[in-house]
Parts: sequence; structure tokens; C-alpha cells
Amino acid sequence: MTTSRSRWSDLDRPPLDARALRGALVRPDGLWTSLRVVEVTGSTNADLAEAARAGRAAEGAVLIAEEQTSGRGRLGRTWSAPARSGLFFSVLLRPEPAVPAARLTWLPLLAGVATATALTRAAGVDAVLKWPNDLLVRVGGEERKAGGILAERVEDADGGAIVLGVGLNVSLRADELPVPQAGSLLLADAVSTDRDPLLRAVLRALAEWYARWTAAGGDAEAAGLRAAYADVSATLGRRVRAELPGGGETRGEAVAVDGEGRLVIAGADGTRQPMAAADIIHLRAA
Repeated sequence: MTTSRSRWSDLDRPPLDARALRGALVRPDGLWTSLRVVEVTGSTNADLAEAARAGRAAEGAVLIAEEQTSGRGRLGRTWSAPARSGLFFSVLLRPEPAVPAARLTWLPLLAGVATATALTRAAGVDAVLKWPNDLLVRVGGEERKAGGILAERVEDADGGAIVLGVGLNVSLRADELPVPQAGSLLLADAVSTDRDPLLRAVLRALAEWYARWTAAGGDAEAAGLRAAYADVSATLGRRVRAELPGGGETRGEAVAVDGEGRLVIAGADGTRQPMAAADIIHLRAA
């Protein structure tokens, strides 16, 4: 991928205003403690994880890239897009010991809820989630993936942290899509593709949900997170095929997300199987 020589070479994609973002989001009583924008990097998740291990990143650090050349998604997939065409950022969180380790599986789902609800309000699109946290929008009446979330644990001197990465296609045009099944806010007829207010909306929603979830000790039910996830889920109530990491598959109806954030699939014989990790494909109704 070739990086643009000038930050202003595409007038439809102006650079982020780091100073304004810091002024709006980094507050003494808030979650976000620092905010940095870089022109290009391989992966914001990798950079922030390295900073945490080196003792150079406190909880609430936000790292944003105008362009990522080696972004990563779930199941080892790559994620790349033209410079300034999306939001590519990572945040550092330390939910333990307030949240027991067994409940940390809800953190990426929490990020999905925050992102989907924020974009529905700020961009005017019907943003929903394919389990666990693929962001879908409608393009020409068809569901398309416009974003994803990746959570990674980092062991450091303070005992451990979570780096949470978000990648979102904002102004990607049809001829720029990495695959035909991808989408963007622009292609979903968003009322705004201005990345500054979109990023502010997502980070504010993430901070609000994180505060509610940690105050509840990571209990998704008590925090209202489980119900909120069901409200924005495009998977629940549908027939799905779950492709398992080790091979094989399970088919059935997605009927619930359990207390650990696992997708529960009901088979034709009525048995229910929870999925901790799988690639979910939505099946068309017969």
C-alpha cells in the first residue's frame, strides 16, 4: 500500500484534529488519559501493547492511526484501508481486579455495543452486530461488514491489561472495498462521514459502558449490557452456521448470548450448544 504524500491530498478525507480530540475527550475525571494520532503504523494494537509492556502506557491511553498497513482482525485476518478512509484506533484498559477474569470475555462485546449505538446516533445508519462484534451496515438492502473489534491481553509490570482495537470503514468507496462483501458508512448513506465527531461519539459511548460494566463487577446482566447487546444483535433469532476454529461446523438457530458472552445455538433436535469462538455465517431463511 502506498501512503499519500500529503495529509490534504484527498479533500474528502481531511486529517483528524488531535488537539481538538484531546480537548474533548481527555479529562481529569474521565477514562481517557492520553490521546495520540500517528500518520501511519503497522498496527495500533501492536504499538499500544508494546507501550504497555514497556511501562509507557497508562489505562485510558488512546492510539489512533490515519493509516494502518498491518491491521489485524479476528481469527488472524488482516485489515487494511486507504489513508484517512476510516477510524483505526486502540485503547488500553485495566478492568482487573474490579472485573473477575472469567467475565473479561464480555469486553469485546461491550465495545461492539458502544460502537454500534454510537454510530447509529452520530452517523444515522442502522448499525448492528454479527456475533461477537462484527459491525454490519446495510448497503443496497444487503448486510455488509463495515468494522470489527479485536481484544488482546497484555502481560506487563502492573499485572496485565487489555488492548482493545477498533477498525471502521467510514468513507470507503465501492472501488476501494477489500472484498465485495465489505461496506462502509459512506456506502450505507450515513448522514455524516466526518471522522472527528464519529470518533468522539464512539469513545464516549465506550467510556460510559465501561464505567457501568466495571461498577457492576463485570456482570453483564446487572450492567444492562446483555440486554443492550440483544437489542443491536443481527445474529439472535436467525439460522446460522458456526465454523469452528479446529474444523467442523454447527448449524441451528442463534437463541441467546449466555452470561459468559458465548453464542448459544439450538440444533434441530433441541439441544443447545454454547460457542466461545467460531466464525458465524448468517443463513438465508428457507
